[in-house]
Amino acid sequence: MGKQAFVLSHPAARSKAIEAIRCAPDGFCVEVKPATRSILQNARLWAMLTDISRQVEWHGLKLAPEDWKHIFSAGLKKQRAVPGLDGGFVVLGQSTSKMTKAEMSELQELMSAFGAERDVQWSEPAEQGYESLVREFA
Repeated sequence: MGKQAFVLSHPAARSKAIEAIRCAPDGFCVEVKPATRSILQNARLWAMLTDISRQVEWHGLKLAPEDWKHIFSAGLKKQRAVPGLDGGFVVLGQSTSKMTKAEMSELQELMSAFGAERDVQWSEPAEQGYESLVREFA
């Protein structure tokens, strides 16, 4: 028996999950947790990060979208920075791929507020992503 995942969105899915638990051999583990970010949230995240990276200078530097992702996730989670092995600092924090849908929404709200303070003009993908998310969570 390999790894199985079930989205508990209707009675049939719950029944299949229960049956998988009944049939699982000793030593297998079960984890029930909130769903992680959606594909739409991920697409909007990267559109927003790209817009910010093109338009905002941070302490005299132009940063890549990946760098901005670390800054925003650290800001959302109030993460710590520790000295690196060869100098510099390393941020200890959470991967955005492990964020729940609610956490990803919070992250994007933080980014939106940051962008509004700095007059970021959002691209069409970022705006379309927002409209799709509103429909998804409505």
